[in-house]
Amino acid sequence: MFSYYLDLSLRSLKRNPVLTGLMIAAIALGISACMTTLTVFRAMSADPIPAKSHQLFAPQIQNSAPTETSPGDDGFTSQLTYLDAMALMQAHAAKRQSALYLTDLALRPTDTAQKSTYEFTRAAFSEFFGMFDVPFQYGSAWSAQEDADRAAVVVLSSDINNRVFRGENSIGKSINLDKQAYRVVGVLKPWKPIPHFYDLHVLPFGESDALFIPFSTAIEKHLIMDGSMACPKPPEQSWEGKLQSECTWIQFWVELPTKADADQYRAFLNNYASEQRTTGRFTWPAHTQLRDVPQWLAYNAIIPSEVNILIMVSLGFLLVCLMNATGLMLAKIMGRAGDIGVRRALGASRRAILSQFLIETGVVGLAGGLLGLLLTAVGLLTARSLLPNEFVLLTHLDTIDTAGTVVLAIVATMLAGLYPTWRAMRVQPAKALKAAQ
Repeated sequence: MFSYYLDLSLRSLKRNPVLTGLMIAAIALGISACMTTLTVFRAMSADPIPAKSHQLFAPQIQNSAPTETSPGDDGFTSQLTYLDAMALMQAHAAKRQSALYLTDLALRPTDTAQKSTYEFTRAAFSEFFGMFDVPFQYGSAWSAQEDADRAAVVVLSSDINNRVFRGENSIGKSINLDKQAYRVVGVLKPWKPIPHFYDLHVLPFGESDALFIPFSTAIEKHLIMDGSMACPKPPEQSWEGKLQSECTWIQFWVELPTKADADQYRAFLNNYASEQRTTGRFTWPAHTQLRDVPQWLAYNAIIPSEVNILIMVSLGFLLVCLMNATGLMLAKIMGRAGDIGVRRALGASRRAILSQFLIETGVVGLAGGLLGLLLTAVGLLTARSLLPNEFVLLTHLDTIDTAGTVVLAIVATMLAGLYPTWRAMRVQPAKALKAAQ
């Protein structure tokens, strides 16, 4: 029977192509507007490391008085001082841990045809890569001994390796960074977590870090990006003065596989802060926090409120489009009351009429979804050209978005067609045949 009802539906839609086209267009416009915003929202709100998001934690220590203006409203900053980061690293109270921060280095290719560029460079400890499940194409991370030795080694992103070494295995080769040779020990596979949860201060939705060097090496070479520090009071101008100050500029992450591990680390963190108060460094009650990845993203309000407003507007537009489609379907069905009356008089049940018109609305929804998918792709291309480069990675359709667009169109159209279909079921054969005469 399905094939029979499908044949009836296609004949009905061909009978009035203008009305059919208007219904499909109304649905497609609503679906494309809705799915364009939902695609961006889904990319922004996605779990960047789902396999370990509840095992990775960012510790926070309140290192300045709550009345001072530099910390956040709750008295915390989202970074640590160098003093606290090094104390936590030396304690090594977690399975894996890493202090990290962002700097930039001048990459000078050996090929004179290539221009020198400044590249975002992540200073981190060797455990960073295992903690975040960073995939390697060639080689591996540097060793803990190279951390301690302040070795001039580097891990390249896949983009940098493709640009400088044309994608070849570059392990053991040298690369010139800020006029110094660094030995390549590893090359990453494409790795672009969105957002960059481990550091939300610079382009959280933009391109990932290009280079990775040991934290100790970066500190020894006095590498730091201007403006990356948040200071309760101005530090001394010397490098050592910055390291010993209460300025926060270091991100810190720990891996705690179980709830018991997390509870133990919270206790350790509280004890550490209490010890700092005892030494006279803090004059206020010791406050700490330990947040996993979802909590960290929520705490930093990574999704702007404007995005939520845009989603509400797009859903409202979809509702208006579906109401228009409902009106067009109702007009189309009521215009066929005579045909419905004949079918009913020949013995068709209300259930048969319901099946026929639900299939017809499903066909309209499928066509609207496919057209909506095309318009969604156009909308994302337009957004890609208008949005800053930071947000370009958010404007891509994937399998889930594609399937979601078609499913949403069919379901929404079926819901919009419930009332017209119900009206078709209620057609009285005698009245319809009399009106058709």
